[in-house]
Amino acid sequence: MSAQPDSPHGPLIPMPDLTPDALRAAVARITPSRIPALTQHLFEATTNAQQTQSLAPLRAFIHSWAVFIAIERHPERAARLRELERIVDTAEEDPTTAIDEIQQIRKTAEAEAGL
Repeated sequence: MSAQPDSPHGPLIPMPDLTPDALRAAVARITPSRIPALTQHLFEATTNAQQTQSLAPLRAFIHSWAVFIAIERHPERAARLRELERIVDTAEEDPTTAIDEIQQIRKTAEAEAGL
């Protein structure tokens, strides 16, 4: 991963590989305060995968954090998502447009992550 964004409005980092170690490294670079949440989620996913003998919890972990990184590596996109979530949470106005835009941001992030 390059430390420099590829343009003033480009991503802070390239999209990492979809492995726990690569996702952890990306989170450490762009939102280090979220490392405890990632670690806890990975622990829970691993435990659930062992208990259920299924890879689904690990796949959900990868999906969740890949989308998070795909959003957060673009500061303007991340800020817009937080604003839209605030609109929905406060219910100060009709949230329909905000919800549609949130879905579009997440869809774009999923595509960037290759999901």
